[in-house]
Amino acid sequence: MDFDIEIVTLSRTGGRSYNEDAFGHWNDGQHVVCVVADGAGGHGGGDVASQVVRASVLGGFAERPGVDAQLLRELVERANLDVVARQSEGGRLAGMRSTVVLAAIDLPTQRVAFAHCGDSRAYLFRGGRLLLRTVDHSLVQQMVTGGMLDEEGARSHPQRNMLLSALGSVEVAPDITVSPPLPLQVGDVLLLCTDGLWEPLDDDCLTELLAASRDAGGWVAQLDAQVRARAKPGHDNYTALVLWAREDDETTRLLP
Repeated sequence: MDFDIEIVTLSRTGGRSYNEDAFGHWNDGQHVVCVVADGAGGHGGGDVASQVVRASVLGGFAERPGVDAQLLRELVERANLDVVARQSEGGRLAGMRSTVVLAAIDLPTQRVAFAHCGDSRAYLFRGGRLLLRTVDHSLVQQMVTGGMLDEEGARSHPQRNMLLSALGSVEVAPDITVSPPLPLQVGDVLLLCTDGLWEPLDDDCLTELLAASRDAGGWVAQLDAQVRARAKPGHDNYTALVLWAREDDETTRLLP
């Protein structure tokens, strides 16, 4: 069954003084790519890093669109080198880093693939249930995987923001995880987000809010409200990009 794509986005400063997250999407009627990045480095370097990653991924995908795993890996590798190139300007940019998570869709074959580095996440919901979630490149995720910590403990761990990999490294190649292409079905919902969103909202909360929402805009509004209600003072920037696969007789919304 053919489908249309509805995309709704949200990016808030949260309790910080400025927003180091970036997001974007691109399509040509045959392929779609969505990207979310979370910069770090302080004094303005983080926001530059995430913007560099966004521009690199969207530009690279426009040159060679597709869902092949090697192509997506090369997109992220190129974004890493683009961040490194800007680091050479020195000053506030010298130590900047960024996470990245992207979803690439081939509309004619109805397939989707994901790539990420760091702790920005992709979620795929089907039939109202969580089907897939990317695995963070972080210290607490390593502890969860090793059985030393559970998911709830990871959310409040004092070292929860310590990444094992991020873009902006040339001496040590960043860890990049790429999924094989998966079938995308009518009714599927994708969420790409930074840790500022998933930290206060666990998988059960995301699923419950989705079940209570009729469309992407409604879900995003609920996510925003719940982060505001649950996050601690001074909490991180938070960004969400939601992609909803709908039957093709419904109106497509690509919202800024």
